[in-house]
Amino acid sequence: MALSRGGGPAVSLLPPASALSETMKAAEDNCHEPYLHHLAQQVAHNLQYQHQWTAITIHTHSPLTQGHLLPRPIISGLPPQRIYIHPDEQIELLKDESKRKAEPTAPRPGGPVPEREWVLPTHLKEKWSLKRFAAVFDQIGIVPPDPDEQRQDQRRDQDGISQSIGTTSVNKWRTLKRVMLATVDDDSTIVYYIVHDGIVKPRQN
Repeated sequence: MALSRGGGPAVSLLPPASALSETMKAAEDNCHEPYLHHLAQQVAHNLQYQHQWTAITIHTHSPLTQGHLLPRPIISGLPPQRIYIHPDEQIELLKDESKRKAEPTAPRPGGPVPEREWVLPTHLKEKWSLKRFAAVFDQIGIVPPDPDEQRQDQRRDQDGISQSIGTTSVNKWRTLKRVMLATVDDDSTIVYYIVHDGIVKPRQN
């Protein structure tokens, strides 16, 4: 509602939009169904405030093909610690730990560095097939793009700089695509499973 006094500009009597209203409006403007965007926001909120993830991004388009819409919104983010360790990397870490115990004066090796992960928001009542998973894996890369590096690339493009600055180190053991399947129940409980695109070597216990 707006009122105009003395022919002047109209003055709105409505309060400013709340954060919830802005969020819902963003979902309406999204290319996916609103409930899919709401589901992604719910999972992103859980990752940030319950599991201490950082640098969380909700992707609506494929990072591989510019402008290509993803089957549904997908999240990427950085967990506080490594989510998955490759079996061969695990063996190497155990060998390093054995060497450290044999030589007490040797410096203690650092633990596995956290890596950015893909998170696929789903609902418990949804039915997933290999075909649906394949449609998601076809549109994502092995490692999610780092938003900080993307901003740096944009600034370098604008400044005409071609050097690679601050490039993220690549884990040599990470050769398959994977996502964390976030399954949301009606009571807002969220359970996470790791899903790989292909056959994975069994881990050592």
